[in-house]
Amino acid sequence: MDLPIGALLREWRQRRKLSQLDLAIAAEVSSRHISFVETGRTIPSRAMVLHLAEHLDIPLGERNRLLMAAGHAPEFSRREWDDPALAPARDAVARVLRLHEPYPALAVDRRWNLVQANDCVRVFFDEVDPALLEPPINMMRLGLHPKGFANRLTNLAQVRSFLLPRLSRQVTATGDPELAALHQELSSYSEPPDARTPEPDPPAILLPIRLTHADVELALFSTITTFGTAFDLTLDEIAVEAYFPADETTAAHLRRIARLRR
Repeated sequence: MDLPIGALLREWRQRRKLSQLDLAIAAEVSSRHISFVETGRTIPSRAMVLHLAEHLDIPLGERNRLLMAAGHAPEFSRREWDDPALAPARDAVARVLRLHEPYPALAVDRRWNLVQANDCVRVFFDEVDPALLEPPINMMRLGLHPKGFANRLTNLAQVRSFLLPRLSRQVTATGDPELAALHQELSSYSEPPDARTPEPDPPAILLPIRLTHADVELALFSTITTFGTAFDLTLDEIAVEAYFPADETTAAHLRRIARLRR
């Protein structure tokens, strides 16, 4: 059953750990108005819903839900990734991925499902259970599943300790039940008994992903890029993750396998 606008607003305010006064000060409205909206005594205007949603950093899809709960039309559209209207964005992502070769790079949606990748991501796909490569390929699952490339991670405990809290924060931030189910699933996976957990290196400033491939231990780190001015739900949720070599051994191996695949 859909909740009224007041209940939805209160839920998001509490999720952000803000009091009514905190939100009122941030949004430059009266706390009385916030109280009236939350109790149903006032139905906020379209502009006010969007204004409060911006200050609560609510995802675009949920902003649509708040608007409809207040009796307004949704503001943001959602298109399929292959929609012609998104062609410029797809081309931009493809260019970024291609230019990153011979290093792996990929694009995922908000649930970590793969939407685009360069050929070098095969370093992750090799030796995994083919069932995990059936679309949609979930990169979180692929990385932590015992039949994914988790069994080739020599610092699996480190990677798990980084990814699971990150996914948990995403669940809290979005309220997405599918992400919550994914987090529960991934948390249930046990670590291989022989997984090595290197001691943290004090000078390290990035989490390395240590992955064996063709009997070579690779060390990678990643960056994430998003569209900062997206007003389409699909585009707003796309993230491009690019992997870089953390040492020359890794760089040389990735260059070598890229040449072999040409």
